[in-house]
Amino acid sequence: MTNSQTATRRAADTEYGGERSSATPSPAARRMRRSLLHLVLAIVAALYLSPLLYMLVTSFKTGEAAGSTDPQWIPSPFTVQAYKDVLGATDSPVLRWLFNSVLAATAHAALVLVTATPAAYALARLRFRGRGVIFTSIVATLFVPPMVLLIPNFLIVNELAWVDSLPAVIVPGAASAFGVFFLRQFFLTVPLELEEAAELDGCNRWQIFVKVVLPLSKPALTTLGMLAFLANWNDFLWPLYVLLSPESLTLPAGLANFQNANNIHYDLLMAGAVIASVPVLLLYIVAQRWVIEGVSRSGLKG
Repeated sequence: MTNSQTATRRAADTEYGGERSSATPSPAARRMRRSLLHLVLAIVAALYLSPLLYMLVTSFKTGEAAGSTDPQWIPSPFTVQAYKDVLGATDSPVLRWLFNSVLAATAHAALVLVTATPAAYALARLRFRGRGVIFTSIVATLFVPPMVLLIPNFLIVNELAWVDSLPAVIVPGAASAFGVFFLRQFFLTVPLELEEAAELDGCNRWQIFVKVVLPLSKPALTTLGMLAFLANWNDFLWPLYVLLSPESLTLPAGLANFQNANNIHYDLLMAGAVIASVPVLLLYIVAQRWVIEGVSRSGLKG
């Protein structure tokens, strides 16, 4: 290569390198983009959180201030009288409703995990005739409207003498088609080599499932348990059908009756809503890391 060709090559490299370097964002531009992204996220978060914040603020207002047409974000005067009235109401045992909801939602979530986990593992790993048909049938039930099952479930619960008792809101729905689908998708991501290694070490199928698969599935199990807990916690229509006495009601159904009796006392209504929201928010704060990991590894990312 001659000296002129070498000089031409160096000039071309310098020119192209300059173009590439100019296309790369500068540190100042990256900081600006990051700041704009954080600003947009802050605005979106404020839009989502503002109703919750106003609910919390209103629960600390007096009855007159809560019903005022002039909204105030700072309670004046600040009072907890609404919580005292809600928790001390004799005709509306809110603490009893709260206990019923926690017990029912926890037991329901546990039953969902117990039924969905082995079914999902069998559909993900075992080879048997009709496996595809069974899985398709289970997934197809997700398209059945819940209202269609309302009367059949009530007839079954009535035959079992569970009406006006917590098993009526715990057991129906415990065989979760979504739970089977969700966990099956997660089990398919577990490396098959780990199970084959355990089998070579002398483990049978049950030992592989309990000692290898389940410990690796904590994120998915936590996510499904939380989703099942929230579904039962927020259920409103079904408890109204099967729970009759005030002492047997869960929190959503009980607060609906409480709202009918106090439809103009917004401070009391907001206090009841805060009480219903706090356990769910605490649950999500504790389990959010597992939930994010479980959803990302199950193939159900939005």
